[in-house]
Amino acid sequence: MKIAIGNDHTAVDLKMEVMEYVKSLGHEVVNMGTDSKESCHYPEYGEKVGRAVADKEVDCGILICGTGVGISLAANKIKGVRCGVCSDTTTAHLIKEHNNANVIAFGARIVGNEQAKDIVKSYLDAEFMGGRHQIRVDMIREIEEKG
Repeated sequence: MKIAIGNDHTAVDLKMEVMEYVKSLGHEVVNMGTDSKESCHYPEYGEKVGRAVADKEVDCGILICGTGVGISLAANKIKGVRCGVCSDTTTAHLIKEHNNANVIAFGARIVGNEQAKDIVKSYLDAEFMGGRHQIRVDMIREIEEKG
């Protein structure tokens, strides 16, 4: 799987750890975040990853900022992106199983390195269940189409 990862300055160290972990699982990682700890603007990176996912340049995305919220809001502005903030493994697999999320986000100030890896693994191992959940994902897509 080809996975884009984006981050702001608060998440450089965690991103590096997560990138190595995702590679160790056998996935290709595309670094779309900053490697500098100088203050920067998380919406730029949420948009980059969101566009790469929407344009099918990558299979899915991982976003990290201070809380995961701001960067996820930016990604969700891109048509076709379904991004959720995950601070635990249950949420991580359920947003894939139920919402067919194509991007996850979490906060470097919220989760530690090992928890972040567990979240990523839980998300990547999950599969969309379809069925009644597809109806709901379609409803979300219809709302998106209305603008």
